[in-house]
Amino acid sequence: MSLRIEDKWIWDFWLATNEDEYHLFYLQAPRELVDPDLRHVNATVGHAVSTDLMKWTVLDDALGPGLPGAWDGLATWTGCVVQNGNGWYMFYTGASRVNNEIVQSVGAAKSTDLTNWSKVPGPLISADPRWYETLEEKDWFEEVWRDPWILTDEDGLHHALVTARAKDGPPDGRGVVGHATSPDLLNWEVKPPLSTPGDFGHIEVLQLAAANGGHALVFSCDAERVSSARRARLESEPEDATYLLAVRSPLGPFDLEEARPALPINMYSGRLVTRLDGSLVWLAFVNHNEAGEFVGELSDPIPYEAEWSP
Repeated sequence: MSLRIEDKWIWDFWLATNEDEYHLFYLQAPRELVDPDLRHVNATVGHAVSTDLMKWTVLDDALGPGLPGAWDGLATWTGCVVQNGNGWYMFYTGASRVNNEIVQSVGAAKSTDLTNWSKVPGPLISADPRWYETLEEKDWFEEVWRDPWILTDEDGLHHALVTARAKDGPPDGRGVVGHATSPDLLNWEVKPPLSTPGDFGHIEVLQLAAANGGHALVFSCDAERVSSARRARLESEPEDATYLLAVRSPLGPFDLEEARPALPINMYSGRLVTRLDGSLVWLAFVNHNEAGEFVGELSDPIPYEAEWSP
């Protein structure tokens, strides 16, 4: 495997490129927990660097949870990194407990070197009950607002694509692409979702990637969160999968019904990565082995092959 840490599981990840070096940020938790389901509430953000996406040097951790009771006091979850002038912002998911239920919000940390990070007072973006399911009126096991992906349009306006659940729709199919905008990366206005509910209970680890002369929306969903409506259209039972959806516009609307699995079933939270030479490859974490046991390692680069055009 490309990256295995002997005493830690690793799973969701995101990358930034600085000159000739890839910076990998990833969720991690101690293997001594034994039960991999416990990793989610024990997650911190690790950091490694590479020049070839194959050999990684592990550095000091990038982020950990805030103080008990803080908006990110339970755990720090998936995010992304964007450059801003001479510095960088890491947008990440903060998880907290409210009335013993998990609430997710999006915040940020800043850095001048991609190594030393300081948190910005947060949260910066939270679910708006006008359009999104929140703790007060939810039909799910948590308030979903996580895994931000940041892009900037031609006019310089920043957009956050966020894993969310719509306020309305079938309870097992409310997973949508949430949306917010900002002029400065710090002050955000939540907007209506960029997709309609129907196919997924939730979607995870969003990415909007340039591919094939157009754009691709990448996300993941575990099998048990695929809606009954989508199952009825499938010829076989769904698997945990990384999905790819060719899109005409980076801001949708996104028809999630058209998304299709893109990687082997044991690979999850896949990301399309642009190499320094401009070529595309997949990275993913190894979700399980042939016995169905959780693995928690980063894959080697996987060739990118696609037959679609924008």
